[in-house]
Amino acid sequence: MTVDDSGSGEDAQGADSGEDPLALRLEGLILGAERRYTPFQAARSAGVSMELASRFWRAMGFADIGQAKALTEADVLALRRLAGLVEAGLLSEAMAVQVARSTGQTTARLAEWQIDSFLEGLTEPPEPGMTRTEVTYPIVELLLPELEEFLVYVWRRQLAASAGRVVQAADDEEMVDRRLAVGFADLVGFTRLTRRMEEEELGELVEAFETTAADLVAANGGRLIKTLGDEVLYAADDAGTAAEIALRLIETMAHDETMPELRVGMAFGTVTTRMGDVFGTTVNLASRLTSIAPKDAVLVDTAFAEELIRTQDAPASEAEAADEAAAAEKEGEEPPVYRFGLQPMWQRPVRGLGVVEPWLLTRRDGAP
Repeated sequence: MTVDDSGSGEDAQGADSGEDPLALRLEGLILGAERRYTPFQAARSAGVSMELASRFWRAMGFADIGQAKALTEADVLALRRLAGLVEAGLLSEAMAVQVARSTGQTTARLAEWQIDSFLEGLTEPPEPGMTRTEVTYPIVELLLPELEEFLVYVWRRQLAASAGRVVQAADDEEMVDRRLAVGFADLVGFTRLTRRMEEEELGELVEAFETTAADLVAANGGRLIKTLGDEVLYAADDAGTAAEIALRLIETMAHDETMPELRVGMAFGTVTTRMGDVFGTTVNLASRLTSIAPKDAVLVDTAFAEELIRTQDAPASEAEAADEAAAAEKEGEEPPVYRFGLQPMWQRPVRGLGVVEPWLLTRRDGAP
C-alpha cells in the first residue's frame, strides 16, 4: 500500500477509519512510510518491551493510541535505535528517555511554528475556486527535503557549539553545574496590553519582541534559553556579554514606538543545566530582580557586579574611576576605559531569597 493520487491505499484506509484522506496522504508523504503496526506490534518488531516503548513514545510527546494500526516502519526503527543505545551501554535507560523527551519537545514547537506561521501563508489558494487542501500537498512535497536538510545542518551547528562549551569546562562537575550569567527580559504592562489589543495585533507584537530578542542574544554571543511570550530568558558564559545584551535590548526596544517598555534582571553564579534549560538560585534571583527593575532599566545582583569589576568591564565606583583618570592624566597615560557603570541601589527583601542589594547597570559615556 503506497501513497498516491488514485484514491486507494491510505485514502481508502482513511475512509474506513473516518480520518481525513488528505491528512493521511500528508502523513504518508512526511513520514515516507505507510501505517502497518499497532503499538504492540511495533514494540515486538523493535525487540523492546511494551512498557519501554510507551515510555519512549510519551517522552517524544505522542498520545496513547490504544492498539490502533497507526505506526510505521520508521517508528519501529526509532524504537530499535534508542533501545540499541541502551543495550550497547552508550546511554542509560533514563538518559534515553531524556533524549526522546528533549528531542520531542524541541521539534514539536518547531513543527507547530512551521505549520502555523510558515505553511499557512504559503498555502493560500493561488486561484479562485481552489481550496487550501488542494495546494498543501504539492507545497509540502517541494519543501520537505529542503527543510529536512536545513534542520540537520542547524542541529549539527548547535551541537558543535554546545560540545565546544562542554569540553572547555574545568571539570566534570562544571559540565552540569556551571557559573553563568543569566538574564530575564520582560515587557512592562503586558497583561494590560492583552486586554486592549486584538489577538492578531498582540501576536504580532510578541513575535516581533521574541525575534528581536533572539537576534540580539545570538549576535552578541549569548544563548536564548526560552521565550515566554512577554519574557525571554537567556544565558552567557561571562557577565560582560550578558550585560551588553541587556543594554542592547533596552536600547533597541526604546527606539521602537510599537513596543512597550522593557526591564531586565540578571544574576551571576552556579546554574544547573538540564535539557537545554537552566535552574537554580541564580536563575530565581535574576527573575526576582526583573520583577523589581524600573522601566527601561537593568538590575544585577552583587555577584554579577563583582564579576564585572573583576574583569574590568566596570569600575568599583565612579569615584574610583575618576581617581584613576586623574592619576593617568598626571602620568600622561590613557585612563582605563570601562564599558559599564554600576550604581548600588537600596537593599530589599526578596521572597525566598532573603535580602539582596541590586545594582543598576548602565552604559558609561564614551564606552566602546
